[in-house]
Amino acid sequence: MDKQRKPVVIVVDALGGDSAPDVVLAGVSLALAADEYLDVVLTGPADVVEPFAQEHFQRVRAVATTEFIDMDEHPAHAVRTKKDSSIVVGCKLVAKGEAQGFFSAGSTGACLAAATLHIGRAKGVIRPAIASLLPSPVSPVVLTDIGANADAKPEYLLQFAKMARVYAMRILGIEHPRTGLLNIGSEDTKGSQLALESFQLLSAGLEGFCGNAEGTDILAGDFDIIVTDGFTGNVTLKTIEGTAKTVFDQLKQVFSASLKGKLAAAAVMSDLRELKGRLDANNTGGAPLLGLKGACIIGHGSSSAVGVANGIAVAASFVREGIAEHIAEALASEKSDEPQVQSSLLP
Repeated sequence: MDKQRKPVVIVVDALGGDSAPDVVLAGVSLALAADEYLDVVLTGPADVVEPFAQEHFQRVRAVATTEFIDMDEHPAHAVRTKKDSSIVVGCKLVAKGEAQGFFSAGSTGACLAAATLHIGRAKGVIRPAIASLLPSPVSPVVLTDIGANADAKPEYLLQFAKMARVYAMRILGIEHPRTGLLNIGSEDTKGSQLALESFQLLSAGLEGFCGNAEGTDILAGDFDIIVTDGFTGNVTLKTIEGTAKTVFDQLKQVFSASLKGKLAAAAVMSDLRELKGRLDANNTGGAPLLGLKGACIIGHGSSSAVGVANGIAVAASFVREGIAEHIAEALASEKSDEPQVQSSLLP
């Protein structure tokens, strides 16, 4: 069977995102229209999910929930105490086999905690990692981890890289992904203790490892995968997003400040719109949580309807490509050859 014609069921959190539930429902409608082999389970308040399910009765099932996890709540505590929240119930549905994947644009921490607790880690995975696609002018770049593991060990980074490699090959179609370790210099003697030990492990244990990558290399197209700890990755991602927004805001001010600027804007507006579209997080849909037994895609809190639809599509592709299974296979096949850090580098 053609993978794109394989039926798939994705749970969608109706309360996830800054503009939920309206934007989420609009996104589900777009996703259903784009993929005739997709069905959706919608979690959220009964007065939100049930009328929508009735309108799409053949392809949407409502599962009413009574609780909501806010962005500013402590993720682990909220997941433990709010067992009837849209996020927790959604992950439980995947765990029970009533769906193959979960999408939410809600609290990243809550999605991580609920998915790890209820969907569970794939065999051999030490820690799941969140991956994000960066809009390089050359080709998309996978950055991982971007926030799941603020404190990491070298063996974590090796697994992050292996999982990202599977994702890049299966989803992006990159036959031989090139991986770089984010560091403060290209030399193998640079960096923190974590960077030095991780470099050794990646050099010995990762196919396609190409050495250290500096900040200026991230979007240059020399690497297909950039691996780092979750703290550094999250700061890196938000710096890139913030810089892009600042640049476009400044350009808007320059172009609107004078007649000459307005004429220049008219001449390049279509190109600027195309560039802005490439940098728009809505086009990537969401960040996959790599290393689980099922699919969990975390959308941006400011996702538009298009962003929600693309996030659901990413979840469906994740399932159809069997990413979770391929990650488990990749880790299992290489476990016996796992390299060790030399004692001279240990504290």
